[in-house]
Amino acid sequence: MVFHKINLTVNDEYEEMVVPSNMTLLQMLREKMALTGTKNGCSAGECGACTVLMNGEPVNSCMVLAVECNAATIITVEGLARDNQLDPVQEAVIEAGGVQCGFCTPGILMSSRALLNRNPDPDEKEIAEALVGNLCRCTGYARIIRAIKEAARMKPGTSALSATD
Repeated sequence: MVFHKINLTVNDEYEEMVVPSNMTLLQMLREKMALTGTKNGCSAGECGACTVLMNGEPVNSCMVLAVECNAATIITVEGLARDNQLDPVQEAVIEAGGVQCGFCTPGILMSSRALLNRNPDPDEKEIAEALVGNLCRCTGYARIIRAIKEAARMKPGTSALSATD
């Protein structure tokens, strides 16, 4: 087996890793870095549970080899909260009841954050399009879409309830 030394930034922390050629980003995050918020749903890039941001773009971490992340910036669901404050997307999804079993939630949060970074005021169609790669078998998406619309109105460090006052 061939090993590679890679350098990357994960959740604002610089990391140097030695990884085998066949290790996925998902495996590296979960097994080598203990960042278990990123979920392994299908290992085939179909469900979106493993979505993380790589250089600002959502990717299915089960489909990206760790060696491809050399010099990359990765944000996982653990990296959304800042200074002990939930990201507005996290806050809004909680308050809207957009979580049921929760398995898909990390991927949905990451796809939603990427959307709001690109477009701070998306309409429902744009939100639905951004979530097309994230499968949820529990919620039916209505609360999630509502939550993302609410998160777009929020500033970091505020709650969804205070944003409507």
